[in-house]
Amino acid sequence: MAFAYWSCLRINKTIMKRIALILLLHIAPLLLMCQTVIPLYKDSIPNSKPSKNEEKSEQSNGILIISKISIPTLSIYLPSKQNATGTAVVICPGGGYSIVAAGHEGADIAKTFTDMGVAAFVVKYRIPNIETMIDPEIGPLQDAQQAIKIVREGAKQWNVNSAKVGIMGFSAGGHLASTAGTHFSKSVISNPNNTSLRPDFMLLIYPVISFADSIGHMGSRDNLIGKNPSAQKIIEYSNELQVNTDTPPTFLVHASDDDAVKPQNSIVFYQALLKNHVAAEMHLYETGGHGFGLNLKNKNEHWMERCKNWMQNHGW
Repeated sequence: MAFAYWSCLRINKTIMKRIALILLLHIAPLLLMCQTVIPLYKDSIPNSKPSKNEEKSEQSNGILIISKISIPTLSIYLPSKQNATGTAVVICPGGGYSIVAAGHEGADIAKTFTDMGVAAFVVKYRIPNIETMIDPEIGPLQDAQQAIKIVREGAKQWNVNSAKVGIMGFSAGGHLASTAGTHFSKSVISNPNNTSLRPDFMLLIYPVISFADSIGHMGSRDNLIGKNPSAQKIIEYSNELQVNTDTPPTFLVHASDDDAVKPQNSIVFYQALLKNHVAAEMHLYETGGHGFGLNLKNKNEHWMERCKNWMQNHGW
């Protein structure tokens, strides 16, 4: 009986070691992609008022949304070292400047980038709110600029090339990303090292671009610059009017049947890029609606593959 017991024990230990090895082989790649969340600001948050943290996360129709954000963070997703290209993308999920769609326009996108060898940094940016910010209209841009600054200054730590840092945005996050890509000459954060705040490229997915009455997304406009903005403010935040020859190369995706953010937003931005001789590529799909994330209704189309090809063609 004793011999049988010890034989069984040795067999069980062998099986357990094999199981542990199998688990390690399957889990290790996931651990490499596991996110680290850091605060966007080490000390005090600029442009903020003392207020209660009322942030709330919930699932809405299967989509993770975060509301009432007053404490911004950066979630870091890194590819394996052997797969890393040195490229980084700062991701701004959408939500009309009222929420942040942190799942399908944030974490899911980041994980896809790590599979491509690209480091991804998802910004949980502040929602404009007069109760939590001194100047609500610059709060999201501060957070986007701070994210670019952090990635560039921490490039070695994350195995990133500081000259290959792009920005990506969905819907209102596309407005934020395009604002970062057209307003970078004006810093709205403390930047003592004069770190470049210019993204090296932009990826804009069904983006809000214009605040013009004719094609603008009024919800995003109202939430960012108020319900009765001046004509000057509308022009300032209509990013198709802010494009110049220094605007970063841009990749755009939109659906023709988008009834939330008109496809003309992408079209006018694309036309402005061409006018200023900025490299640009745009994909307009017949169907897709708004907020499709990675998954277009047409299962045969994968816009992320088009995006990957565009990035590769530019050396990113």
